[in-house]
Amino acid sequence: MQDLVLTARVVRYRRERWLTPDGETIVAPLPGGIRGHFGPELRRFVLMQHHQGQVTAERLVTLLQAVGLSISKRQVMRLLIDGQDDFLMETREVLRAGLETADWITVDDTGARHRGANGVCTQIGNDNFAWFGTTGSKSRLNFLGLLRAGHTDYVINDAALDYMREHALAGTLVQRLATHERRQFADDRAWLDHLEQLGLAGLQVTPDPVRVATEGALWGAVSAHGFLCDTVVVSDDAGQFNIGQHALCWIHAERLVHKLDTFTDDQRAVQQRVRSLIWQIYADLKDYRISPTPCRRDQLRARFDYIFCQRTGFVSLDRLLQRLHANKAELLTVLDHPEIPLHTNGSENDIRCQVTKRKVSGGTRSDVGRDCRDAFLGLAKTCAKLGIAFWDYLGSRLAIPDQPIVPSLADLIRIRCQPA
Repeated sequence: MQDLVLTARVVRYRRERWLTPDGETIVAPLPGGIRGHFGPELRRFVLMQHHQGQVTAERLVTLLQAVGLSISKRQVMRLLIDGQDDFLMETREVLRAGLETADWITVDDTGARHRGANGVCTQIGNDNFAWFGTTGSKSRLNFLGLLRAGHTDYVINDAALDYMREHALAGTLVQRLATHERRQFADDRAWLDHLEQLGLAGLQVTPDPVRVATEGALWGAVSAHGFLCDTVVVSDDAGQFNIGQHALCWIHAERLVHKLDTFTDDQRAVQQRVRSLIWQIYADLKDYRISPTPCRRDQLRARFDYIFCQRTGFVSLDRLLQRLHANKAELLTVLDHPEIPLHTNGSENDIRCQVTKRKVSGGTRSDVGRDCRDAFLGLAKTCAKLGIAFWDYLGSRLAIPDQPIVPSLADLIRIRCQPA
């Protein structure tokens, strides 16, 4: 028989106070984990219910008051967002460990509300970790900034210069940046001042030299910190995620064919035949990931050309197949990297908790509230991927007596990714 006991427990602590001869007052410390008027077990319950259980603050207040606690909504909000620096630091370390060790990551984003304005929540993760960051933009500049994992610097190195050349920044401008003695800049202000000194800020040309140079310097910072070295980024073909070694999700590619409007029986028949061919090569790619061989790699490349270069007579479908064939390298990245997934289902599943939180609780009003929401949802997802109960994780971090000790999640990620 299993049961659950929920009861309010009030403890009065009598603390010794001493006055030293020099006038200093010494007060005996409280037991570990106690902060303010609420104990660590209550803090753990509130964090667990709100973030993993998706219970709103209002309903938490009703529940706790019904149990017998004297607590208000403002006090519950303080339990949720005040003094959470250690958790915010750990989620940043989780992202850094994940980016340092990952062979691949999947990425996705969804809408978010903050301070009454529309924003975007970006997910980054793989089988070992999940991280969320809410910002006001979904541009590539924003994504590259998130990949710095809390660092604020801009770096001009080989990775940055290669990025600028690949994105058609004028050779003379690349040369100015490459030959200047300053290569690292601490923050946005220092970087923008540098661009003004070099004369890039006032240029009215396409592509925008400030944007391309800034993206390159951000990518240089990502590389300089040891993030995403030989890592494949798998996305749904959103433009902001197309950086470094990039692969595309087959599910999203097939969805374009599936959602194509048809008007005749012949068009529907052709559409179903093409979908069948796509799912057949998808199944063979899954088998290839298990036992890759050079012969099968060549066969799959030829089959890809056959499927996406055919002319069906259905003009809209033929144009779509031509567009998908242009993404051949990214759709077939798995042939050179069999370890990567063929889809972004992991990101879709991870980010669902943010969608649920948005529907249940709406948006956030303070920056610390936004950061805490993203951090705890990411930590809960990371614990699940590492096989750790979020309840035990919170108990360990809140210094609750007789709880299992949970090591740093970042250290666990690095250990898990070590070669056997």
